[in-house]
Amino acid sequence: MRVLITGMNGFAGTALCELLISETSWTLLGVARSAPDHSSHPRIAWAKLDLGDADGIKRLMQREKPDVIVHLAGQAHVPTSWADPWGTFESNVRSQLYLFQAILAAKISPRILVITSNEIYGAPRHAQELPFRETRLLSPNNPYAVSKVAADAMALQYQRSHQLDVIVARPFNHTGPKQNGRFVVPDFARQVAEIEVGKREPLMRVGNMSAQRDYTDVRDIARAYLALIQHGISGETYNVCSGTPRSIQSILDHLLQLTLTAIRIETDPSKFRVVDTPISYGDNSKIRQATGWQPQIPIEQTVADILNEWRHIIETGR
Repeated sequence: MRVLITGMNGFAGTALCELLISETSWTLLGVARSAPDHSSHPRIAWAKLDLGDADGIKRLMQREKPDVIVHLAGQAHVPTSWADPWGTFESNVRSQLYLFQAILAAKISPRILVITSNEIYGAPRHAQELPFRETRLLSPNNPYAVSKVAADAMALQYQRSHQLDVIVARPFNHTGPKQNGRFVVPDFARQVAEIEVGKREPLMRVGNMSAQRDYTDVRDIARAYLALIQHGISGETYNVCSGTPRSIQSILDHLLQLTLTAIRIETDPSKFRVVDTPISYGDNSKIRQATGWQPQIPIEQTVADILNEWRHIIETGR
């Protein structure tokens, strides 16, 4: 089995790559603009390619003819989408369109897993709308979410209009080791680790701590993607989530319980989103029924693993 993963060097892509190498005998091809020059494993190959290059994608598909495609590449940071809405839309929509067109041009029929986002659901209007189910009306409230609505709709359109074997995963918030420090949990962990060794004053500046999100460990998210590749139904959408809302404050509390250092907390208005969602969590019954998947790693372990990673980074400089 040949599996092509766009954005395999990203956060979720790295976790998926590690899982597939350990759990399957599949051959992996990672596609990224900044792909490594050398592979770290004999079953991993890399293609350095900008997914905005339509002809390049066509050549890649005609040459590689993958059995499975997982489309993870894109701009995934909500605050960045406010600063560059068009760049976000272009990154998240054009690359997927070129990918589908290249598949059709190569006359291949791979299984395609498209990754969108829970952000497409927006904010609940009342408590009865929660947890969000796949049937909920989409109501994006930021530019990133709009781009993912378009990607979600496009995936289903190509399944219906061209009979592509497409499945859509709608992951809710996920975190874990190797996540970019721009995101909230690794940002907190980095600050704690820097404070512990005296590289930062014992003060953390935080944003909206009352917001509640549905967090899943990225290693469980990777397991969900594998389960959907193996058992998902073409043309269907699946929430990938824990089903449990957790406040950002509770995440910080877990971190603070893991350090002996006294740390002061201050609210920083600059860290608030332009538009925020007070609470968002999903119903994962559809993916559980289709594949048997459910999260296994508790949030306490995830938070501890992230903090220990940042302690190591700060201690070693890498």
